[in-house]
Amino acid sequence: MKAVVLVGGSGTRLWPLSREDFPKQFIKLNSLHSFFQETVLRLLTFFNTSDIIISTNSRYKFPVISDLTKILPQNTPLPQMIFEPENKNTFPALLAVLNSLLNSNLEDEIIYVFPSDHVIKPVEKLNSYLELAKEWAQRGKIVLFGILPQGIKTGYGHIKTGKVLSEKVFEVEQFIEKPSPDTIQDLMSEKFFWNSGMFCFHLNTIREEISKLYPQLEKLMTCEVQEFWENFYRLPSIPIDKAVIEKTSRAIVVPLQGIYWNDIGSFSAFYNILEKNNEGNVTIGNVHIKKCRNCFMYSEDRLVAGFGLENMLVMETGDVLLIVPLNHSEEVKHLVEELRKEGRKEVKEHQIQYRPWGSFKILEEGPRYKIKHVLVKPGEKLSLQLHHHRSEHWVVIKGMAKIKIGEMEKFLHENESAYVPKSTIHRLENAGKIELELIEVQNGEYLGEDDIERFDDKYQDIRS
Repeated sequence: MKAVVLVGGSGTRLWPLSREDFPKQFIKLNSLHSFFQETVLRLLTFFNTSDIIISTNSRYKFPVISDLTKILPQNTPLPQMIFEPENKNTFPALLAVLNSLLNSNLEDEIIYVFPSDHVIKPVEKLNSYLELAKEWAQRGKIVLFGILPQGIKTGYGHIKTGKVLSEKVFEVEQFIEKPSPDTIQDLMSEKFFWNSGMFCFHLNTIREEISKLYPQLEKLMTCEVQEFWENFYRLPSIPIDKAVIEKTSRAIVVPLQGIYWNDIGSFSAFYNILEKNNEGNVTIGNVHIKKCRNCFMYSEDRLVAGFGLENMLVMETGDVLLIVPLNHSEEVKHLVEELRKEGRKEVKEHQIQYRPWGSFKILEEGPRYKIKHVLVKPGEKLSLQLHHHRSEHWVVIKGMAKIKIGEMEKFLHENESAYVPKSTIHRLENAGKIELELIEVQNGEYLGEDDIERFDDKYQDIRS
């Protein structure tokens, strides 16, 4: 068995928590784990680590690796990861997985496909349905996991069922993609379910269906890996559902009855699953409110204070303050599109940037200067490098740093600092047992992350 975890999308309805470079799968928001981490932990109750395949865009490489290393036991090999050079939706992602498996002579595999941004519980009950799906996949069926509808949701795909195959399995009669409220009302008398976006099938089954629907892709599924990626950009950018699932005659649906499922597509969906006070408010972070009702208030940095508000959403992330009526939170995506057209960097970039050695957060920046909060994991070190257009000043807040600046090497402890002139080879390393935390002040005529020349880099294979 193989579990394919899809890590993509831009999550514009959850901006500014979700950004193009840091989609909603990595959001934690009042939880110990991100949605992606929760997905992997859930799957590890049914699959081995070696049976999990992470399918994602190359821009999410470092957040994925960072999240995985935080939840897997030390010295556990990471799951297989497939990094796409550009966003191409889920059908090309599936083709990349099939190409990888066929090149590894794993033709007799049952494949499960899971989005990485769902809330699902209880896990034990889900696993019983995964076992049931496996039985039908071995019979050559493509299994969809259906969700019992809870109200009218026009943003979900709907599955109308046909013939009863067993107590818990139905044939698929019709797919209805994002129907209108009137259409959903008409469906109320029928047996229908929401499409969860989770699937299960035998590799040969999906290969046969793709070859039948797209004969020109047969060679691409079996060619050498390098040749596949050379042709990746030519693939159509469409979801698995539209490309294959809605066109096959082999589709069946297994309803996940007795299971809570939520794909957290908006802040109102977030609000619904979070614990509230007696006035119906959700407050997270540096928030103080009075005489407010049914509000969702979140702050990463500054104090957010509110008085006499009702049904309001307030999101503060240091670089963005979003204020919108909670019942209009899904429309945030339209605001994001306008900001994207204006070229606002806040649409794409998150304040926290992940690297294989740790992370950094931009605290402040302006003409000719930038201030970062840098975290380096124990035993990790940055590449031996230099910058042509900026100098740097390091101040250690916590931990112990081993530094190299030119020919000089020394250790820095808490409240000690060092200066790195322009065009000077340097390296920063965490030589201690705890996380290294420091403030980095950059000054110069150009402060872009691409002003870097590397001479020795232990993460070269990860970066490429």
